[in-house]
Amino acid sequence: MQFNKKLYKNNQGIALLITLAVITVLITAGLALNQKTRSNVEAAAITRDRITLIAMAESGVHAAMALLINDRNQSQTDSLQEDWADPEKVDGIIDEIPFEDGNLKLSIIDEMSRIQINALVQFPKARYFNDIQRAMWERFANRLISFYPDLEETDPLIIINAVKDWLDSGDDDAITGLSGAESSYYQDLDPPYPCNNGPFDHLADVSLVKGIIPEIFYGVGGIMGLANFITIYGERPLGNNKFSYEGRININTAELPVLAALLPSEDEDFAQALYDYRQEKSDGNYLHDLTSPAWYKNVPGFSSIEINPALITTSSDIFRIRATATLHKIQIIITAVIQREKLRNSGKWYCKVLNWQVQ
Repeated sequence: MQFNKKLYKNNQGIALLITLAVITVLITAGLALNQKTRSNVEAAAITRDRITLIAMAESGVHAAMALLINDRNQSQTDSLQEDWADPEKVDGIIDEIPFEDGNLKLSIIDEMSRIQINALVQFPKARYFNDIQRAMWERFANRLISFYPDLEETDPLIIINAVKDWLDSGDDDAITGLSGAESSYYQDLDPPYPCNNGPFDHLADVSLVKGIIPEIFYGVGGIMGLANFITIYGERPLGNNKFSYEGRININTAELPVLAALLPSEDEDFAQALYDYRQEKSDGNYLHDLTSPAWYKNVPGFSSIEINPALITTSSDIFRIRATATLHKIQIIITAVIQREKLRNSGKWYCKVLNWQVQ
């Protein structure tokens, strides 16, 4: 049999091509497998970190609850002079929780330092304005809108009447006048939605009310909006599935715009004096007793000023806790709204969760 040199070289070339093709396929498969493995490892690491972050944030919330329970056992008054409101002391508590890695930040806000929007009408019937609350709302809305030069044409009464119509339990008749708004108004919008005819269950729903545009609700240009100064909480059970909202604001913790709304219109500029008085110190100690709601009378210049007693209190049991956990450039935020309650049998205080959100 004669040796065919040309055929042999062709077979060598084909074998080489097949070998190169196989190597290419193996390399490609290897790279794909490696990439998939790395993706799985990274996904597993992210999942592990998220689980760790949630546990960190939850531990922060529970630490805040323990701090608030301890506070209630020691005092019936709540103010910015207490440990739960002191960022340095809160940070000190967090430092005692042993985390191998990561960072946790914690803040506690008195929910009753805000205006209770559901108190604008008289529950449980919810047909008519609460006149005391309405007057405060007029002062607050006028002041808030004055911060927005581009909204000078916005009428605060339109907002107040529309909020009232959203809250009232009527039969969809806009009984507050031409500036009110019931379901027929909202159903004509794009997209349409109904008027609630009941209390707000979610803060974001307030932004759906006629006249409350995003600039007013969220704020703009560094100015805080309505959402920073109102709350949907504060419900007081009356029995037989009925409830009301007292609308009392903690004068010891309220922010400056809320303090201004508590004061008569002609005296709202004195709000800064109230704000400063609460936190005056000497040698690291607070100077003033904030136990009585009438402590504001002791502020220089306030002897003749009257705040309606039905508007203020010095105690709270509803707080907003915000725990922010960070690990490997991943962040988890848990926001919990809790209410301190006392167990009937033991008389011990505990924290009931009203709302829990994970971001």
